[in-house]
Amino acid sequence: MSSQEPPAGAGQAIIRCESVYKIFGNNAGQMLMDSEGVVDSRKFLEAGLVVGVNDVSFEVHEGELLVIMGLSGSGKSTLLRCISRLTDATAGKIYVEGLDLLALNHRQLIELRRSKMGMVFQNFGLLPHKTVLENIAFPLQVKGVSTRESVKRAMEMVHLVGLDGRENYFPRELSGGQQQRVGIARSLAVEPDIWFLDEPFSALDPLIRKEMQDEFLRLQGVLGKTILFVTHDFDEALRLADRIAIMKDGIVEQLDTPANIVLNPATEYVRRFTEDVPREKVLRVESVMDPVDASEVPGDLRVPKDAIIESVAEEILGQEKQVAVVDPDDRVVGTLHSSHVLKVLFGGRTGKDGET
Repeated sequence: MSSQEPPAGAGQAIIRCESVYKIFGNNAGQMLMDSEGVVDSRKFLEAGLVVGVNDVSFEVHEGELLVIMGLSGSGKSTLLRCISRLTDATAGKIYVEGLDLLALNHRQLIELRRSKMGMVFQNFGLLPHKTVLENIAFPLQVKGVSTRESVKRAMEMVHLVGLDGRENYFPRELSGGQQQRVGIARSLAVEPDIWFLDEPFSALDPLIRKEMQDEFLRLQGVLGKTILFVTHDFDEALRLADRIAIMKDGIVEQLDTPANIVLNPATEYVRRFTEDVPREKVLRVESVMDPVDASEVPGDLRVPKDAIIESVAEEILGQEKQVAVVDPDDRVVGTLHSSHVLKVLFGGRTGKDGET
């Protein structure tokens, strides 16, 4: 697994996993102890055990959107369920805002979920006999919030997710995308600090899925939640994530920024995920810029370091001189030359250090 450095500007660690294992089957704990933490999935399978999560350690920081991705059976949903303690880990430590999650009793766990966590799953889980407004208000009423206050909050959520005018509809009267918006609004109604989403858009058709991703990014821009988002779709992961954890057979193969995963895949398995990705649609200028070269004066063109390369490539490729890369305060933090952009985009697996 490669760099686990938090994204720039990240806050404190909200979730911390230390050597988390989840093994299904009889005597899983004993066999894990006998293995001294070195788990061979095939040997465990021969013994009638299934390894869901295998020695996973990482942190999720305040306001960060960490995507956990992998193919079916990779362990991504199992890991999410361990971190939310919908499933108990076989071994390891999980901390949520400093609390030892595995040490909490049932009452404490319920209170933590009610006060800190929101969850959205692939199957929308809406109550068919309740309206949109009633579905969104339901978790608030479970918490003991008055009907008046819960309805007021639910209406705010209706507006937030763009369902104005449909608050009195029943789920059967909504499209799939609209039902998913209700699920998102319901999970946000309790104002969670931490948001767990497990394949929330995978049941939607491609066009609605794209719309929901746009909506999700808009909400995150407004709310700034700490998010764990599970998907099997690499394009979705690249579009949404601050960082991505790619899993295979319960192991995190690489945890890194989308740009670093595309430019510098840590394993052959990760490389296969990235080989067909159009780099210019993913990478930002700062991912491929060179250090400032005092010996060469850049031209007049200046491009933001956080710009997607596709959006500025035409301008850069038209320049003979180096192009200045600037931060939000318009300070020059790097340079780009058109030949370098061409090499990065089309010349093989070359990172900004020039290594292949």
